[in-house]
Amino acid sequence: MKKLIAIIILLVIILVGIAVYKKVAIATQEIKIEEIERIENYLNQIYMWKEITNEALPSFETINQADEIWVWEVVKKNLEEYELTSERIEEKAKEIFGGKFIKKFPQEGTLYIVPDEENQFYYAIGTDLDQQEDLFLLNKIEKTKTGYEVEIVEYLEDYSQIEEQELIIIRNIEGEEVGRVSSQEEEKTKQLAKDNRDKLSKKRIILQEEKGRLVVEKVEKEQV
Repeated sequence: MKKLIAIIILLVIILVGIAVYKKVAIATQEIKIEEIERIENYLNQIYMWKEITNEALPSFETINQADEIWVWEVVKKNLEEYELTSERIEEKAKEIFGGKFIKKFPQEGTLYIVPDEENQFYYAIGTDLDQQEDLFLLNKIEKTKTGYEVEIVEYLEDYSQIEEQELIIIRNIEGEEVGRVSSQEEEKTKQLAKDNRDKLSKKRIILQEEKGRLVVEKVEKEQV
């Protein structure tokens, strides 16, 4: 009798395990690895540096309401040329932000894309970055009828102590420390950020499919 009960319990465990496995498998099939890579690659294109653009990824209701400095720095980051025309800059902006983007590049240029009036060109100039790297993790991805809804977790990797103390400090975007990793174990920084995601800021990003490309439609900061 005891053996029969044990066999029944074992069968129940196996059946439950199969059911759970199927659910996990179905959830995995909904968002393919190729889709995750595509989303991450696009977000890397538009994710900036807070010391230049104030926020690595600012919030906006529509792309045409996005911060001007951020918009043109994203374009500059994704252009290989350093000698540019306003037409080329706007063409690249359309490629990154999609057909709904209607902003015109300012004739006077920007802080980091400066005009050469004599030759009617603009030159992209370098920027000084601090020792804190702006990074994000994909936290959730949901498919929509027209694209994806993505939640990211934002954090900083602070390398300012790496020479003195051989430490990499993980901070939230307000600059508060959430953890430390030895410089010898740099590969653990992402896992440390994952483990402390409840202490980090989150943003919800609406991405749309447009002519075979992803474009950002909306970004909003989630309330903690």
